[in-house]
Amino acid sequence: METYTLGYKFRIYPNKTQACLIHRTLGCARFVYNHFLAVRRDEWQANHKSVSYVQTSQLLTDLKKREETAWLKEVDSMALQESLRNLDRAYQNFFKLHTGYPRFKSKHAHSQSYRTRNQGNGIRIAGRRIKLPKIGFVKIKQSRAFDGRILSATVSRAASGKYFVSLCVETDKEKLMRPNGGGQVGIDVGLKEFYTDSNGHAVANPHILHKLSRKLAREQKRLSRKLPKSKNRDRQRIRVSRVHERIANIRKDFLHKVTARLVRENQTIAVEHLNVQGMLKNHKLAKAIADVSWSEFFRQLEYKTELHGGELLKVDTFYPSSQTCHVCGYQNPLTKDLGVREWTCPQCGVHHNRDTNAAKNILKHALEEKPKVA
Repeated sequence: METYTLGYKFRIYPNKTQACLIHRTLGCARFVYNHFLAVRRDEWQANHKSVSYVQTSQLLTDLKKREETAWLKEVDSMALQESLRNLDRAYQNFFKLHTGYPRFKSKHAHSQSYRTRNQGNGIRIAGRRIKLPKIGFVKIKQSRAFDGRILSATVSRAASGKYFVSLCVETDKEKLMRPNGGGQVGIDVGLKEFYTDSNGHAVANPHILHKLSRKLAREQKRLSRKLPKSKNRDRQRIRVSRVHERIANIRKDFLHKVTARLVRENQTIAVEHLNVQGMLKNHKLAKAIADVSWSEFFRQLEYKTELHGGELLKVDTFYPSSQTCHVCGYQNPLTKDLGVREWTCPQCGVHHNRDTNAAKNILKHALEEKPKVA
């Protein structure tokens, strides 16, 4: 049986005692991370020796036995072990992926989380409540049902003051598989239109950040006028966070609906492989590019096509899809100007919409480059 891992995020409503214990667990997990980051850093600077995850795990056991740090026993032990795993993963990413050196976590961060593993059915949903280690049964708003085995849970406190739990669930892949309509479509993403497909359909860009920018600016202006470390400033900070949260939620809802429709209707989806991170260096377009969330759009397409039995084909970034006539293959250099939205091919005389023509070229080129199955 082939298994598949999915994540499910739900909002939880802890009481005051449970919220206090969650905050304590967050603090202990942060303390363990920072403490052993300092241990690993100092050991390397002093003796040029690396401290492994197994060694830090043994040192954590000794740390709990000390009288001055005995309070670490009051929280979920698996959360502290996962904090050590996060630290070890940060070091591995630093050496293998050349990311930044691990940094100390601040207790003043408004958004924090910790992860714990499911041992002995310690994490389970019973009715309208979820059982969490050390926390007990917490009221949960379960927006969707799922089948499978819960591997781990991540408890988080958002900057808006809300609490969430993210469940990592392992389930049978066959139960998740869904059929598709068997179509083929090429997609050309943009800023004016969110995307245009090879069938001539266009989906408008919702411009979520732009629509709520005035409200966000107004709340941020009010925040700037509050006294530092005052209760009024903290209340206003939460209002600003809720505007940001609303923008993010509307964007995610839009992306999930668009990608779900595409994978249900099509067997083959062809897109252009874009270097979004590099495009964000263009400061004139960075805000607009970040608002449309192309990276998240492609990520959702990738895993959803797999669950619907389809395929996602990617075309090289430098393929001139907008400059090439999809009928005769003539490459028009004049269309390098982004202001040219429509053009007529001087060779075959076909009139093109820039985005629709690009989407048709993306699909055609992707099918041509697709490896042939013997």
